[in-house]
Amino acid sequence: MLTPRDQLLANHDEFRKLAQEHTQYAQRLDSLTQKRYLTEDEKVEEVRLKKLKLRLKDQMESIERQFRQQVHQHQVA
Repeated sequence: MLTPRDQLLANHDEFRKLAQEHTQYAQRLDSLTQKRYLTEDEKVEEVRLKKLKLRLKDQMESIERQFRQQVHQHQVA
């Protein structure tokens, strides 16, 4: 059985787009954190990417919460 997240990834375009962006930001952050020293620009980028990732995660969680409520309402009805 698919988890709500898997169902959203398979069927919800906006959720899938947000998840892809989140992954891209995470990969870039990983490449930055592997460096021994960061330039000032890289430090600023690191902070920006962390904020963007968090915003995307919040949006994804909101969509997932709405999806779970819809599923619950259909099960109760």
